[in-house]
Amino acid sequence: MTPIAEIQEQLKEQGLDGWLFYDHHVRDALAYSILRFQAPRTPTRRWYYLIPAEGEPVALTHRIEPKMLDALPAGKRLLYSSHPSMHEQLRHMLHGRTRVAMQHSPLCEIPYVAMVDAGTVDLIRSFGVDVASSANLVQHFQARWSAEQLETHLEAGRRVDKVRAEAFFQVFEAIRCKWAVTEFEIAEFIRRRFAEEGLITDHGPIVAVNANASNPHYEPTHDTPVPIAAGDLVLIDMWAKLAEPTDAVYYDITWTGFCGIMPPLAMLSVFETVRDARKKASQFVIDGVAAGRTLRGFEVDDVARGHIREAGYADYFVHRTGHSIGTDVHGTGANMDNLESHDTRLIIPRTCFSVEPGVYLASFGIRSEVNVYVGEGKAMVTGEQQEELLRL
Repeated sequence: MTPIAEIQEQLKEQGLDGWLFYDHHVRDALAYSILRFQAPRTPTRRWYYLIPAEGEPVALTHRIEPKMLDALPAGKRLLYSSHPSMHEQLRHMLHGRTRVAMQHSPLCEIPYVAMVDAGTVDLIRSFGVDVASSANLVQHFQARWSAEQLETHLEAGRRVDKVRAEAFFQVFEAIRCKWAVTEFEIAEFIRRRFAEEGLITDHGPIVAVNANASNPHYEPTHDTPVPIAAGDLVLIDMWAKLAEPTDAVYYDITWTGFCGIMPPLAMLSVFETVRDARKKASQFVIDGVAAGRTLRGFEVDDVARGHIREAGYADYFVHRTGHSIGTDVHGTGANMDNLESHDTRLIIPRTCFSVEPGVYLASFGIRSEVNVYVGEGKAMVTGEQQEELLRL
């Protein structure tokens, strides 16, 4: 059922006159998910659905697809045929309203919610209506976890952490016994253990040696086997969720190890820099939530990035500090980002995100990743945390 009352409550809280949903050819998946409905067929004509801050929703559909929004509650159901009549009906829908939310992001700073084309935004503005971003509304209705989802995350974490320890032990045993082993074989071991533990994932994991670890989205393949040998750095980035229930959420971590007893000093220095950046960013959230401070995604990125900058590695930290986590490993909530985008979204209760700074040099890369869950008045790191570079 479409959460009309809850949406109206949030609209009032955010000082908005309404939330205008729009779609054409299922271009805005967020609209269908938030409104909790499926179109009876792919819409070949534009539809509009306005939820006002007060009063009943209004639906506008084309005359040859009049039933497109019949699954949604509406006090009025308007029809159009020509584009002038569409404009007239839209003007009627929006009469008396000065500011409505749409899936729009000014300057496309938050591309994850930028689903409405610029021309449609121009059209709504031509009626004298200001178009605000729905980014924080989307987060409220899409990114927050139930208590049960948090439990699926914590259980997935216990299982993933177990598999992660086993994977590094496989590398240790191969090095100790001088067995041949490759990145791909360790990745296959992780995938097999995920299946045995009742875990699923969309792709991955990343198992990367030396310079390969400097490619944040590297994945080994069967066709290009890279051996793991004594003296190598090994990075493992792995993410998974429980196979059941269907609304289970992901757990996502990255750890690194050195195949030997004494890692090079440069490698230790980079690891400590990355680890401390991760810890500072996580603690910034934990302390801020406990103190009741308003936190935004870009601020967390600034903390991690500032520490790495002070250590002289600013040019080698080439991605955001973290991403939202949900039923997809990259969720719809606030990202910890002031590099790839300027994420001004609030960090709100019942959401989770990764904190994963990295430094990527020519010969090796190190990333350290944990998940941070924000509850009501309290935030926490949800799984095991790497404190020292593993000796394998």
